[in-house]
Amino acid sequence: MSIVERLRAAGCVFAEEEAALLQEAARDAEHLEDLVRQRADGLPLEHAVGWALFCGQRIVVTRGVFVPRHRTELLVDLATELKPATVVDLCCGSGAVGAVLHHRLPDATVYAADIDPVAVACARQNLTNVFEGDLFDALPTHLKGTIDVVVANVPYVPTDDIPFMPSEARDHEARVALDGGVDGLEVMRRVAAQAATWLRPGGHLMSETSERQAPAALTAFTAARLDSKLVTSEDTTAVVGRR
Repeated sequence: MSIVERLRAAGCVFAEEEAALLQEAARDAEHLEDLVRQRADGLPLEHAVGWALFCGQRIVVTRGVFVPRHRTELLVDLATELKPATVVDLCCGSGAVGAVLHHRLPDATVYAADIDPVAVACARQNLTNVFEGDLFDALPTHLKGTIDVVVANVPYVPTDDIPFMPSEARDHEARVALDGGVDGLEVMRRVAAQAATWLRPGGHLMSETSERQAPAALTAFTAARLDSKLVTSEDTTAVVGRR
């Protein structure tokens, strides 16, 4: 059975494209066989090949790290439009958001932070100024009151919904990157509550959410005294707050 046939039998919809990417990533025939077997067993393609395509850039993604989704590109576009001088990619995962913003805004200073040491190690392969710690506590204190834009792609899956997620996420991405607490908004509320301390006057906080959670997410931003609104695209809802 060919690689394409094995992948197709495992349920890979784009088996031909995936086979080509696995062959590109393989060091030799033995490594290729190992990659094909793992992919057929459910390992995300991005973890198998070691990168994800995000906003047209190849982003290093190591195993166990959250794979950047196409829907998060809305946050990158919104941040780019503001032309910030100082940006923070909070809950950065692989650092995909920060890496793309660094490419788009070469004069900006970009920082990133995550609580997961595996994610931090991965993000450091994509950009500099990556810090490990719990939300804003990870950042250098001199940034307080100076940040133009915080992009916080926080975990927002309700805890009880995680068992129903696709196995590629549920079984291969860190739970801390997915679990948003009872209603999915616990981390977002913490970020919103702390944001005013770190943003400059007129600075922005933005975060991805679901359509179902959007009203409560907007309330969380408003409760934090941010001038807030919802922004939607074809497949994404974001809440944006201005200090």
